[in-house]
Amino acid sequence: MKTLVIASHPYPDQSVVIKALQRSAASLADVEVRNLEALYGNDSAAFDIAAEQAAVEAAERIVFLFPIHWFNLTPMLKAYMNQVWTYGWAFGPNGTALKGRELLAVVTAGATAFTYSAEGLIQSTIEDVLTPLKASALYVGMRYAEPLAFYEAMGAAGDKLEGFVGRFTGALAG
Repeated sequence: MKTLVIASHPYPDQSVVIKALQRSAASLADVEVRNLEALYGNDSAAFDIAAEQAAVEAAERIVFLFPIHWFNLTPMLKAYMNQVWTYGWAFGPNGTALKGRELLAVVTAGATAFTYSAEGLIQSTIEDVLTPLKASALYVGMRYAEPLAFYEAMGAAGDKLEGFVGRFTGALAG
């Protein structure tokens, strides 16, 4: 399955896990990786809309790879959706470019899995936190896959990091 990975991290120099996952994705056949900050810095006005839409149109599965940022998408990923998923292209009259494609959210969180549970500090699961993304995907006719979450990502190294990479590459290959 042709896969497009849209990676975003607001602090790329601090990105250990996202960088490792991005490198592993780039090594796979039929996977294209586009890192928003590497392409556009933090300038959401700089998006090459035609190039981004063409990359989406060439893929069957879209993967959003990002750290949970204050229980939301990163600023550049949200701006990407606002500017690339346009009326008439992604939705609205004749807007079917995303219809039938799969959306997989792959997220990292510094907190524990317990924090992201009904009993935890935020009393919300990762699925709850990603509800707006799920709603957006369904609104434009995409299939929304169960998200893949990596908890306690801050400072992850060694076997833990290798485990994250293995789970991620397995999800992309499957």
